[in-house]
Amino acid sequence: MMMNFRKRGGFLRRVPTQVKLVLGLASMVFVSSLLLMLPVMGAERPLNPNEAFFTSVSALTVTGLSIIVPSTDLSFLGQLFLLTLIQIGGVGYMVVSVIIFRLLGRSISFADRLALRDSFGLLDMNAIVILIRRVMITVVALELVGAVLLWFHWQADLGPERAALYAVFHAISAFCNAGFDLFVGTPGFSNVPNDPFSLTVLGSLIFVGGLGIPVVTDILLVLARSRRFLSLHSRLTLLITVVLVIVGSAGLFFPETQPGATMAEFPLERAMSISIFQSISARTAGFSALDNFYDLAPSSQLLKIALMFIGTAPASMGGGITTSTLIVLLVGLWAFARGRETPHIFGRSLGAATMRRASAVLTVSLAVVVIVTWLLLATHPGASLHQVLFEVVSAFATCGLSLGFTSSLNVFGQIMICLVMFWGRLGAITIIVALAQLAPPRLIAFPEEQILI
Repeated sequence: MMMNFRKRGGFLRRVPTQVKLVLGLASMVFVSSLLLMLPVMGAERPLNPNEAFFTSVSALTVTGLSIIVPSTDLSFLGQLFLLTLIQIGGVGYMVVSVIIFRLLGRSISFADRLALRDSFGLLDMNAIVILIRRVMITVVALELVGAVLLWFHWQADLGPERAALYAVFHAISAFCNAGFDLFVGTPGFSNVPNDPFSLTVLGSLIFVGGLGIPVVTDILLVLARSRRFLSLHSRLTLLITVVLVIVGSAGLFFPETQPGATMAEFPLERAMSISIFQSISARTAGFSALDNFYDLAPSSQLLKIALMFIGTAPASMGGGITTSTLIVLLVGLWAFARGRETPHIFGRSLGAATMRRASAVLTVSLAVVVIVTWLLLATHPGASLHQVLFEVVSAFATCGLSLGFTSSLNVFGQIMICLVMFWGRLGAITIIVALAQLAPPRLIAFPEEQILI
């Protein structure tokens, strides 16, 4: 018996860290789906298996797409459980595992530290447990501040008790870039409140959550004067994030304030605040501040698809190809146009491995989006291309915005969207490496030959 246990333990230690990440998330989806099907989780009826599975995947991948209405289909206990899944999906189940291990007095193995490094997208694993403690303190503090601010602001309209639930739920959902909300289905509301204060608090939480754990940690170290300068990754992430917010805001503001558009009748200040919020939210948060979101101009829909596809920073609460992939590809393209052998920026060169990873992420991501879009169009007669493409990119970027196509998905479509959300949360590189390491290595090298490009 002891020998069998040791054999199983040895086998688990030999499992690649990427495979652990994939299997870990899949296991959590399975368990949480079973729990969501319990009668106590539903408001008036238990959730169907497909509803529980879809909701579980969407919550653990912090996407926000839903085939149920959480405010009316889930009980109070079900809403709390959904919130727990969002928090676990946001900070990462590997972090939760480490916390449980530490509470039980167990040490963190070398293999688990490798898995944590891959989960966070970190370059090394020095002081990983200390980093996790700092991250959790920061996450809880930011979510608590956001919840308190929202509670004070919403209690007049919702009442103290409901405002407390809504404030905590939406603060965590915003920081984790999840996109789930309880206002849809609540009498008097059709979306999250779009007053300037609510949008400022929610937008700030989304923005910080989308920067990524390494960047937030780097900023904290600089503020604490433990480090003099931000790393190259942090500087590039902050730069590209601000640029995308500005471009997205302007690209939404001008077409949507034209006569007959969604914000044509809005005052200038309100139109600007909603444009900025929607630009931030489009890159994986999934909150909509517009009651007539389905009526966005085609140019705005295309812009949102582009923002969702780019997504947030690596090791953040969001998805997409990530801002790092975008900037690496742009820097590489600029170096190629200038005839430079090695791309460089801010006095630093980017290695060939970084360029290959960025190219692989873009190629595989485009392939996933195109293939799944084609499959959904082929299995959903009457569906429009822009609706399906918007839905697929939203799932891939773990965003949660929708043009109303989610409720029209058949069972096959729900499974495909779940797979895309799963893929988008773990990342193309993690899943590719996990699948590749299941196959035996190739020991044959072939002669090189050039082809025309």
